[in-house]
Amino acid sequence: MALLSIITGFALIMLIVLLIYSPGKMKPYLDQNGHILSGSLNEKIFIPIGGVQQGMIIKSKNTNNPVLLYLHGGIPDFFLTQKYPTGFEEYFTVVWWEQRGSGLSYNKNIPAASLSLDQMISDTKELTNYLRARFKKEKIYLMGRSGGTFIGMHVAANAPELYHAYIGIGQMSNQLQSERESYELMLKLYRDQNNTKMIRKLEASPVADIIPIEYLQLRDGAMHSLGIGTTHDMHSVVSGMFIPSLTCRSYTLKEKINLWRSKAQSGVHPLWNKMITTDLRQDLSEIKIPVYFFHGIYDHTVSYSLARNYYEMLHAPVKGFYTFEHSAHSPHFEEPSLVRKIIETDVLHAKNNLADKMKERTGMQE
Repeated sequence: MALLSIITGFALIMLIVLLIYSPGKMKPYLDQNGHILSGSLNEKIFIPIGGVQQGMIIKSKNTNNPVLLYLHGGIPDFFLTQKYPTGFEEYFTVVWWEQRGSGLSYNKNIPAASLSLDQMISDTKELTNYLRARFKKEKIYLMGRSGGTFIGMHVAANAPELYHAYIGIGQMSNQLQSERESYELMLKLYRDQNNTKMIRKLEASPVADIIPIEYLQLRDGAMHSLGIGTTHDMHSVVSGMFIPSLTCRSYTLKEKINLWRSKAQSGVHPLWNKMITTDLRQDLSEIKIPVYFFHGIYDHTVSYSLARNYYEMLHAPVKGFYTFEHSAHSPHFEEPSLVRKIIETDVLHAKNNLADKMKERTGMQE
């Protein structure tokens, strides 16, 4: 009975702490005098998109700046800006949209069939037009990360007239081949460590022509342990992702729960099936706006070498590939000052002066 009381008391304390850390409110930007910064915006809003209420966080130090629409991957990642500030709001009105079925836009009643590529393209265009009208912009910038790059490339190809440029962070190309290569690399690295437990788990769920659900359940933790996941210095999904999401004050407790409910279902969505059965090198070989790929050398969530190969054969009026030597899957979180320099020097001026000279690379330095 005493033990039960202790456990109950501890659970109650944890719940109270979580509620304290979950006001779900956005704080305004203030000037040096403590007044709301003129022309700034820091809000969480929900609007109907494609017949579904969808949420986003919009941040800007000056709403006269260009608009940037950010497409996340398997999980909305705005909460990581607490530890890894991007500074995007300094020169963009940045829209951290949480897409249909994810995070702020999670709803258990959304039909799984609607989580398709066609619907995501339609949703993105609809939101783009809302932002164009609201902020009085003829065009906006489009940025995708990880799975968001798959959507982003299709949107850029489908409606180039809506966008100044497209930026892909951890750009997908042939994701099934990427998963195969990552699987083999992880096996090698764990064998080098003589980690028999992980070797046994990986060998029980081999990646070949299909990706077993058991592998997907193992994949994120295994990659993070090796420093080839979200960031190169993040070695645990729990300490690196889960706990920061719980301490993010921009979300209510319910919104935090929904963030992880949606993540748990991401591997069974029709969109994921489309991603792993598509080779963008064959399907999308030309984009009619400037295209920029930002890729970490340690990224094996999405293959660095395959992204470079895709870039080299892609036709665009201006294009640039940028290698981040100290990053894995998130250069905008890991090397934000370099990302800002590239955006300010190249992206905002449709240039590629800072892009890689496409010399030979071997990918991750083992």
